[in-house]
Amino acid sequence: MNDDQALVTKVKLNGINKEFKEGAEAYVQREIRPNSKINLFIYNFANSKGGKYRTDKIRNVGEPPSILDSSLVEISRNQIERFLVSKGYFNAEVKSHIYVRRKKAEIDFDVKQGGVFKIRYIEHEIGDPQADKLYKQHIARFPVLRPGMRFDADTLVKERESIYNLMKHNGYYDYLRQYVRFEVDTNMNSSQADLRLFIDNPEGKSGHTVFKIDSSYVVIKNSDGEVGINKPDSTQLAHGLEVKDYTQRFRPKPLARYIYPKIGDIFDIEKENLTYDRLYELNSFRGIRTSYKKKDSTHLTVHYELTPLKRMSNRVEGEYVFTSGRSGFNIGNTYTNRNLFGGSEQLEIKARFGALFDSQLGGPLWSRIWNRDLQFGANLSIPRLIVPFRIPLVGKNGMPHTIFSTNWQIFDQLNTYSNRYIINSISYNWYDTKYKLHSVTPISLEYRLGRLDNAFKDSLQNNGYELYVKSNDRAYFGIGSQYTYTFNTLRLNTYDNFLYFRGALDLSGNTLNLLSKIINFKKNDIGQNTILNVPYLQYVKTEVDFRIYRHLGGERQFVARINAGIGVPFGNNSEFLIFEKQFFGGGMNDQRAWQARTLGPGNYNRSILTEDLRNRLRNLDQLGEIKIFSNFEYRFKLLNDFFGAKLKGATFTDIGNIWRLKESAENPGGEFKFNKFLGQMAIGAGAGLRFDLQYFVFRFDAGIKVKDPQFEGADQWVITDLFNSREFKRNYKLTNWPDPYNFIQYNFGIGMPF
Repeated sequence: MNDDQALVTKVKLNGINKEFKEGAEAYVQREIRPNSKINLFIYNFANSKGGKYRTDKIRNVGEPPSILDSSLVEISRNQIERFLVSKGYFNAEVKSHIYVRRKKAEIDFDVKQGGVFKIRYIEHEIGDPQADKLYKQHIARFPVLRPGMRFDADTLVKERESIYNLMKHNGYYDYLRQYVRFEVDTNMNSSQADLRLFIDNPEGKSGHTVFKIDSSYVVIKNSDGEVGINKPDSTQLAHGLEVKDYTQRFRPKPLARYIYPKIGDIFDIEKENLTYDRLYELNSFRGIRTSYKKKDSTHLTVHYELTPLKRMSNRVEGEYVFTSGRSGFNIGNTYTNRNLFGGSEQLEIKARFGALFDSQLGGPLWSRIWNRDLQFGANLSIPRLIVPFRIPLVGKNGMPHTIFSTNWQIFDQLNTYSNRYIINSISYNWYDTKYKLHSVTPISLEYRLGRLDNAFKDSLQNNGYELYVKSNDRAYFGIGSQYTYTFNTLRLNTYDNFLYFRGALDLSGNTLNLLSKIINFKKNDIGQNTILNVPYLQYVKTEVDFRIYRHLGGERQFVARINAGIGVPFGNNSEFLIFEKQFFGGGMNDQRAWQARTLGPGNYNRSILTEDLRNRLRNLDQLGEIKIFSNFEYRFKLLNDFFGAKLKGATFTDIGNIWRLKESAENPGGEFKFNKFLGQMAIGAGAGLRFDLQYFVFRFDAGIKVKDPQFEGADQWVITDLFNSREFKRNYKLTNWPDPYNFIQYNFGIGMPF
């Protein structure tokens, strides 16, 4: 800075109501707002040399210093005063004062708000009798303006917008926002304002014209946006709809389902927006353009111009993983066909292979593979509900889907176990309202074949861990159904104040159990009913995810969440819940201070295992039928532009654990008891960064263990050993080797944690 310049370090607004303070602060010119110390440090570090700022090649990072500028102070003062007038304080006065000391400036805005003006009465003057009738019929829908309320210019804007939407919803194609105007008559002595609302007619006309749809035309271009040289497929459908397809790949009827303006309907902007939304949700088009042409004085033709996405695409993904001293990779490929049968059916075929290497194993690289995982899946999504009975068309609130899915997995872990898993399902997704999503899977068929390494199996049995043998060294067959209800997913990317809920129910084996009353199924050696010599599953599992989102102004947000679930086996396999259906704790989405599958159940500590079992059972023994997690997260913005991304921060506290339904010799202290579970809660805290690239969020979180339930009494508060970690880890190594103990856990992920 020059000698005659000062850095603005403080801006104060005095004498203003708390209700308007944040709004008024927004009118302080950005160039004279105090800098964030972090942002200013980043700017200074990147743009200074030899104690002076660069004059060229200035890097656009952080924030440049906010230098005092008296002209900007005056602009800010004037804007704040005008803002208060717009809020009904017509006599408001704002004065500015500048204090400079040691090249640091403080700006004070002293406000005298004066009395607030309230609306005494509202008079309506609407020139068109039909528009007047329409407005009075729907005035109850506009609770914005009413006598006795504080005058607010923003309220008038909202009223104008409500009238605009009302008219556009009821056939008035030519209607403009400018037809609404207001006159305000103030009485300074009584602090009251009389309001007159006008809806003018078009110039030279006695009223507004209602338009109807005469016909609709759809043109589907090639993916490059051109019509090409091929003759289009042309189809004339009911409701005055004509489709010309230059790609010759789309069937007209599936498109017609989601084009809502029909011949004879009055013009309705809501139907236009609805058509946009549904056509985009087909995930087949990258461009949708709508235009209207007047056929005569009261009729319109609608023209839709659709530009498809490329029909087929292929995406290769890879990642490097590091966990518990082991490293490896995952590589996957996804093939997508967006219009398989001409009705915007989307086929996705995914293949993924992963390998984890253990550096402690000897020999060449391929002999150090600790586990390998091969997965293959295919999903066919059809944008309608395919059922064996007639149902009304649903889609006004969101695109319905029928999804056929199949997934296969081949997993092998060195000298431990192998798993072969197949699941096939049919699901239906539809919206009750635009905020309420239902998902029903009426049938889910699954088959699993798990086999333990013979030596490992003998070791488990010799040490009394028969439950692990029964739950992993077996085959099973399952026929089940699932239902999920989700509320407010649409609001997750907003800063609204809202509640979010997701509830899921998973049932298996009940139909087969009823059949067993009629058909004598063959029983195995432990008395279980079998199909093709394989026992079937019988269980019920439910899970809820409830969140509260609160906007704290700007891009600041607080989120509180509780995520709980329980799974109960019964009937044909009442002894245990299968491995794949159990809950686990830790990971990037619930308890971020622990690695996935390394928390709980209850007070369970792996020191009771032998070193060999601790090594082989890793990620297999810390499971449970009950989970309870709560999360509290404060989110805020750090930088608007950080290498092309918006940089946001978060601080969080995670509390929770998993439990067994009943006592088990395999997990001593892991059972759920009402008088003990609160003392078995794990507590983690931390902070994170979110790199918001608009289309997705890249996330980095660091969680610190505060309370670890695997220990007893006061020893659970491991945060007290954070700065004595070397000795703590040395003692832990004596009892729990080769398990590492990390006070801080780092998590990298895509998307928000919840």
